[in-house]
Amino acid sequence: MNKKFFIAALAAFLFAASGLSAQNLAGTYMYAQRDTCDLFFDVYDPAPGAETTFEGVQKPTLLFVYGGGFVGGFRSNERYFPWFKILNENGYKIITIDYRLGLKGIPMNFGPIGQIQTAKNTIKAEYMGVEDLFSAVNYIIANAATLGVDPANIVLVGNSSGAIISLAAEQAICNGMEIASVLPEGFNFKGLISFAGAIVGDQGTPSYKKAPCPTLFFHGTADGTVQYKKTQVLKLGMWGTDVLDDIYRKNGYQFCVYRFHEHAHDIADNYAALWPFQMYFLEQNIMLGKNVYIDAYIDDPNIPKWEAATLDSLY
Repeated sequence: MNKKFFIAALAAFLFAASGLSAQNLAGTYMYAQRDTCDLFFDVYDPAPGAETTFEGVQKPTLLFVYGGGFVGGFRSNERYFPWFKILNENGYKIITIDYRLGLKGIPMNFGPIGQIQTAKNTIKAEYMGVEDLFSAVNYIIANAATLGVDPANIVLVGNSSGAIISLAAEQAICNGMEIASVLPEGFNFKGLISFAGAIVGDQGTPSYKKAPCPTLFFHGTADGTVQYKKTQVLKLGMWGTDVLDDIYRKNGYQFCVYRFHEHAHDIADNYAALWPFQMYFLEQNIMLGKNVYIDAYIDDPNIPKWEAATLDSLY
């Protein structure tokens, strides 16, 4: 039996045996081999009978990059399953990938002395994740027919460190960076959804040579884990949603942003509660191609709030 299809069958059996809500797991594929590990992704198909088009337009595949501070996390953690179920029942295919955890075992120092080295380590981890993401994209493109994916209809989704990787990947594509040269010429994502993301870099305030794909930003205004605003030392820094929104607006890029009053990093994992905003963006901006611009400041007690990961708890 072919190794990758043996892995897919075994993974499906294990998920089913566990009793978890993964009834739509269609397969697990090894997409890359690194010196330190093998990298896999899981595919979750739309639920049987789910509507896979909207107003005659095919719904996109969502390519998910999980969060965990570059030190932990898992591509199909059980906590994602309620959100996966919503997506599958609404006709969306999901692919959720591994990537190397570039800060695992690396000492982190957020004080004045260690800040610069910590930023450099984070940038290195960020681009390790981008490299792995692009390898997954190339595997998906090469096996598009088998996977049932249209390479021109992929929406990238990331939360926390996964959103950092996703935003960096889009910037690399738009700026023609060497790391993006492995992708087919002209490739870009159909859209991008960032749950509490930022760009971490060493070139000063982020910029784009070409317009990025339509982007949906979610962020808590009190987020101190992934900065809502920015942290900067010389040209090193982390530029969050509030800064990226300003860049997008000034340049006329397509985007929507939802700012959640006094929420911290819990917005990084608030997928299910924020589904209506995701659905509207996917239907209007992605499938119908409308340039719907939303900049909303939300103070809604019905959106769950909890004590989320902090820098101290992660490192």
